[in-house]
Amino acid sequence: MAHDTFSRFIGGSPGQVILRLIFLSFVVGIILSALSLDPMSLVDMVIRFFNRLWNMGFDAILSLGRYFLLGAVIVIPLWLIGRVLSLGKR
Repeated sequence: MAHDTFSRFIGGSPGQVILRLIFLSFVVGIILSALSLDPMSLVDMVIRFFNRLWNMGFDAILSLGRYFLLGAVIVIPLWLIGRVLSLGKR
């Protein structure tokens, strides 16, 4: 019972999840490399975002909303496609 709950929580068997994560890590790494981004620049971008958030006050809420919308433009359609494709598997 506990194994089923754990497998359901992580999205499959541990071996499959690890292989999927390794593959996705390579793909995302290639994409980020093509965009000339590295981990430290991403961390720096996050730190600068929170510094601007602190320094700008309420204007930062608008920036946060723009970031949310920018991300939602990618995340929501991908989620919707994933849900539609998973309907056939049930």
